[in-house]
Amino acid sequence: MCGIFAYLSYSSPKERSFVIETLLNGLSRLEYRGYDSAGMAIDGNANNETRIYKQVGKVAALRKLVGEDEKDMGHVYQSQFGMAHTRWATHGEPSSNNSHPHRSDDNNTFTVIHNGIVTNYKEIKTVLENKGYSFKTDTDTEVVVKLIKYVYDSQRGAKLAFPDLVKAVCRELEGASAFIFKSTHYPNEVVVFRRGSPLMVGIKTDKKLTADFVDVEYFNEAGVTENNSDVPIKRIQNQLFSTSHSDNKGVEYIFSSDSSAIIEHTRKVLFLEENDIAHISQNGDLRIHRLTREEGMSSIRSIKTLEMELAEIMKGSFPHFMLKEIYEQPESVVNTMRGRVDFANNKVILGGLQSHLSSIRRCRRIVFCACGTSYHSCIATRAIFEELTEIPVSLELASDFLDRKSPIFRDDVCVFVSQSGETADTILAMKYCLQRGALCVGVTNTVGSTISRETHCGVHINAGPEIGVASTKAYTSQYLALVMMALQLGEDRSSMTERRQEIIQGLKELPGKIKEVLNLDDSLKQISKDGLHGEKSLLILGRGYNNATSLEGALKIKELAYIHCEGIPAGELKHGPLALIDETMPIILIMTNDIHYNKTRSALQQVVARKGLPIILCNEGNEGLPEKCKTIVIPKTVDCLSGIMAIIPLQILSYHLAIMNGVDVDFPRNLAKSVTVE
Repeated sequence: MCGIFAYLSYSSPKERSFVIETLLNGLSRLEYRGYDSAGMAIDGNANNETRIYKQVGKVAALRKLVGEDEKDMGHVYQSQFGMAHTRWATHGEPSSNNSHPHRSDDNNTFTVIHNGIVTNYKEIKTVLENKGYSFKTDTDTEVVVKLIKYVYDSQRGAKLAFPDLVKAVCRELEGASAFIFKSTHYPNEVVVFRRGSPLMVGIKTDKKLTADFVDVEYFNEAGVTENNSDVPIKRIQNQLFSTSHSDNKGVEYIFSSDSSAIIEHTRKVLFLEENDIAHISQNGDLRIHRLTREEGMSSIRSIKTLEMELAEIMKGSFPHFMLKEIYEQPESVVNTMRGRVDFANNKVILGGLQSHLSSIRRCRRIVFCACGTSYHSCIATRAIFEELTEIPVSLELASDFLDRKSPIFRDDVCVFVSQSGETADTILAMKYCLQRGALCVGVTNTVGSTISRETHCGVHINAGPEIGVASTKAYTSQYLALVMMALQLGEDRSSMTERRQEIIQGLKELPGKIKEVLNLDDSLKQISKDGLHGEKSLLILGRGYNNATSLEGALKIKELAYIHCEGIPAGELKHGPLALIDETMPIILIMTNDIHYNKTRSALQQVVARKGLPIILCNEGNEGLPEKCKTIVIPKTVDCLSGIMAIIPLQILSYHLAIMNGVDVDFPRNLAKSVTVE
């Protein structure tokens, strides 16, 4: 949920203003993750000096603070380091004092930024307090930076290598975290550590790369003790850069918790794995260390190329990222299908599943596990999975699944759905299932994410970067990817051939029909103004494939417009919710032409009988609707795809309601795009 960004230029002369602007711009790219304060640390003018700036509020407030204080913006440095952070309060209230970076003492001997939670910080804090250390903040992170100073001081003059020191500290920490460490004892060196929270290293240089990977070095299992400062390690086998004396070009490293902050600098990225320690040495070399040797863990870290464009993370002519992403859906669904759907032969081929298809088809059940909007995409596609594959399907909210420690067996297939691929609860559920021998499938929108790397196989939804906190195009692409997965798994059942062909041809028409829905924007804005603005509560009713639509639509209105909204299965109306219905209760009823139409019409009659006047979301040609009811008419499509068509008007309604209520649509209060802590 916090954002980490750092920049190091080695033998690459840069003005201080460039480094500061790079840090601030990196934080701006991470704003969508949600935060309440921001800060940065940069190299000062004096030898080994570190300057720290922290401010509550937006990145703009930090920019103002730095601009008022820094006087030597034009000074050029051969090598320079800075790290920056956006904080989402977990331990301690939002305040300048509790913001990152945190320091070990008044001299800034050690500084650190941190994403995640140290679950055993209270125990460590007690130990350090007993040794005379005092604390100035309420955070768990300050414990880490005090601990690293304690370990350093306890070596009694025997100076540890910086990565050895970080290793000794991180072995004592529990919980999912990512750290970036800087120290005046180790000038021009940087150490980063990843455990459970995402972290990657971008590489920008004109140097000749001699390899597209970095070997992993292993620490001695004995660890670091006061009497054992020389920790033998396995030396690296390759040099990443040419060491020719004629090659005196510099190198820049960019560290971030999110690729969206790196792409404008470089496409070359190294994704850190669990328990990796990355070290930039004094001579600018990148090395990867690990705490322990683990069976099955790769001995190299490959340098990947980011497949995204800078324009994808810019708003362009749109006032908000969310509106841009709503309007990108005709294109994003095409990208989800591109190269995977053969419309001429009615075939679906998902390459990421190909080698595991037979195992999935033989499984005894499919378990979907996700959170929030991703969970709704699983609800939306459960029925088509069961219909096409005839395999039992169960749905699990990741947090509840972990609380119950639900039984998982070796012949289960567990599907983990997450836009970011870094959702903490979903990752923990994935690890739980991996430990029990289940075949694990990842469905994500982020290449290189934890879920995409650690599952056995998976599907990348190819929706493109989604910056708005409220998910829009990722939801429709998740929905679509899961339908495609069901189509591929069910192609060995000849009895379903005609049904599969109907759905695949429906996929072909989908982009054009989504464009028709987007043309309703002006009328939806008017409905928002006349029928919903100013209301304190709202009900959305749906049935069948649109049960999930009612839930997802309600979530959008809650998180964006700050209006209490419930998504209710229309079949459950008489089991309690009917008590809420009267002439004052605003209602949206999803009533598309499918096999549940008559049952949904029964729900409409019950609402009207109690003087309710619902807004009806229906298809062209629907007859017998009350004249007084407002309607939102969308194109008809195959029943299992109707949820994609029906959710888009609700996304647009929630957007306009949020604007009318004065909400910052891209950054709704108290919410984060990527929930990387439990």
